[in-house]
Amino acid sequence: MSENAKLDVVGIGNAIVDIVATADDALLEEQGIIKGAMNLIDQDRADALYDVMGPAIERSGGSAGNTMAGIASLGGKGGYFGKVRDDQFGQVFRHDIRAEGVEFNTEAATDGPSTARCLIFVTPDAERSMNTYLGACVNLTVTDIDEEMIKSAKVTYMEGYLWDPEEAKKAFIHASKTAHAAGRKVSLTLSDSFCVGRHRESFLNLVNNYVDILFANEEEAMALFEVDNFDAVLQEVRGCCSVAAITRGEKGSVVCAGDEVHVVDAIPVEQVVDTTGAGDLYAAGFLYGYTNGYNLYDSGRIGSIAAAEVISHFGARPETSLAELVEEKLK
Repeated sequence: MSENAKLDVVGIGNAIVDIVATADDALLEEQGIIKGAMNLIDQDRADALYDVMGPAIERSGGSAGNTMAGIASLGGKGGYFGKVRDDQFGQVFRHDIRAEGVEFNTEAATDGPSTARCLIFVTPDAERSMNTYLGACVNLTVTDIDEEMIKSAKVTYMEGYLWDPEEAKKAFIHASKTAHAAGRKVSLTLSDSFCVGRHRESFLNLVNNYVDILFANEEEAMALFEVDNFDAVLQEVRGCCSVAAITRGEKGSVVCAGDEVHVVDAIPVEQVVDTTGAGDLYAAGFLYGYTNGYNLYDSGRIGSIAAAEVISHFGARPETSLAELVEEKLK
């Protein structure tokens, strides 16, 4: 990887505060919350649900934020761009992601929507019912992108969820051009098959013209290339970017770069508690390996180790040192 880089990876994504509390089915029914679903809500609904939540854990979240926290847990050096408001939840996000060891200097908005939050009700059967207010996070613009931070990172990693707003698209393209002009790499996670469905043509253009390292799960990749089997995915993806890592749940992942193809097994987990963040942490492990001199296969293995840790407990952030886990399992 590039020499004289200050950071391994800088992430760009939706800056969301996760608010997690336990609840019973009666509360969900009373509040009209669809169990196990992710519902987009407005500010009034977010405020009302927050008022009826029990004691909660509040911490920085969002897909790329989770990835950057994973990289920090592995011992990597990361930065993050995401938009928050100058309010209580914005302060929670800023404090928390910095406490994880991630550089975060995006200026808070002083007007407009409040900081994004995801109110998560966890029932005794381990189902997570998520209610997301996007708020300020969708208002990231080109002016929020610090070119010097992009130039200082080996890889710029972008979250597909943020591809919806037009101004954020411009920020992605600007960051990608800045990274490439500095001889750096650009990475994208497709995030969600519905997201791919909304933006298939523009995602293809982004992948073909700007992306060096692509992350997707099997379903997202099939949606992007409009194919119905995994072999066809591999044929398509090898022609559109330098490196692709396609995750397949319990089947592990496949990493390919041109004619080089690696099948990486999933790491067995005694009990899968919560799959939230599995893809985010796989990307963290892979990018940490990739930017720190590991080969593609071992980078994929580090991704599997990180994903296995996060699905073994509630929450989308590591609870134990990923650096220690990797050292133990890569022996």
